[in-house]
Amino acid sequence: MNIALVKLSSIGDVVHALPVAAALRAALPQARIAWIVERREAAVLRGNAALSEVVPVDTRGWRRPRSPLGVAETTGALVALGRHLRASRFDVAIDLQGLVKSGVITAATRAPLRIGFAASQCRESLNTLFTNRRVTPPPTAHHVVDRYLSLVEPLGVRAAAVEFSLPTSEAAEERVDGVLGRKGLRSRDRLVVLNPGAGRPDKRWPAVHFRGLARRLVDDAKVSVLVTWGPHELGDARTIVGDETAGRAVLAPPTSLEELLAVLRRASVVVAGDTGPLHMAAALGTPCVGLYGPTSAVRNGPYGQVPRTLTSPNGTMAALTVDAVFRAVVDVLEHERSAARAR
Repeated sequence: MNIALVKLSSIGDVVHALPVAAALRAALPQARIAWIVERREAAVLRGNAALSEVVPVDTRGWRRPRSPLGVAETTGALVALGRHLRASRFDVAIDLQGLVKSGVITAATRAPLRIGFAASQCRESLNTLFTNRRVTPPPTAHHVVDRYLSLVEPLGVRAAAVEFSLPTSEAAEERVDGVLGRKGLRSRDRLVVLNPGAGRPDKRWPAVHFRGLARRLVDDAKVSVLVTWGPHELGDARTIVGDETAGRAVLAPPTSLEELLAVLRRASVVVAGDTGPLHMAAALGTPCVGLYGPTSAVRNGPYGQVPRTLTSPNGTMAALTVDAVFRAVVDVLEHERSAARAR
C-alpha cells in the first residue's frame, strides 16, 4: 500500500501529526509512506523511520508575486510535483491540513481513497471537494493530536501508543553542550528555557512580562534561565535578557532545528506560548508551562501536559501575570525534583 500524508505546515502542526506516521508504520509495516510538507517544515521529518519519503513543496513561494522567470520556475516546480505524485501511484492520501491548498495536493496524488475531515471540522470547508472519505473525530478527541489520529481509522488503524519521532544530531548535541558550558549552564541543572516567539503577534506573551519572569526565576527560584529565539525575535530576546553581566538570563545563540531540539532536551522546564518550540518540547517529554490567550489549550496545548497550561482570563496574552507564570514554573520544578528523588 502506498500512502501519502499531506500536512504542509506549521512546525507545531507537523509535530502534532507525527503520531499518524508512527501509527501507520506500526500497523502497516510493509507500506510505503510519503509525507508532503512545506520545505521549511521538512526539517522536522528528517530521519523519521516511519517514512519512506519526504516530498518538500514551497507553496509559500508559489503564492508570492513573481517575475516572468519566477512564474516559469513555479510552473516547472508544479509540473514536476504532479509528475512525481502520479509516478508514486498512491493508493491512499490523508489530508491532515483541511485547507484548499492541501486538498488540491491531495487530489493531485490521484489516490483512489482520499481521506480528510468532514466540512464542519475543516478550517476551509471547500477542502471536502478534494476528498472522498470524510471523518468526524469522536467527541473524546479533544486534542488536535487525537483528531489527526482519527483519520487513520478508515484504514483499520488505531494507535496503540502516541509516538513522536523528532530528529537528533550528535554534532548538534555536542555543540549545545559546548555553548551551555561556556555560558556556565549545566544540562538539566534547573535550567528554565524561555521562548518568547510565536507565529502570530496575539499569541506572544509581552517581552516585558518574560523579562520580569526571568528576573524572578534567577533571583527568587535560583535557577538558570536561557532565552531562545527564532527569525525576527532577537529584539524581544535581548529585551528579556537585558545585561547578561548582571547575572540575569542568558541569550541563546542562533540555533538550527536540531540545536533547538538539543536545548529543549536539556531544559528542566520550557515556558512558551502556542508555538512550535513548545510542542517540540512536549513531544520530547520535557516539562512545559504553556501560555495561552486566543487559542485553545484543550485543542492545542502541549500534548500530555495540558493541565499545566495557563489560559488568559480574557483571551489576551498580556492578561497572564508574571506572578501566575512564576508560580506555575516553580510548581513544575518542585514536582520534577520530588519525582527525581522518588526514583
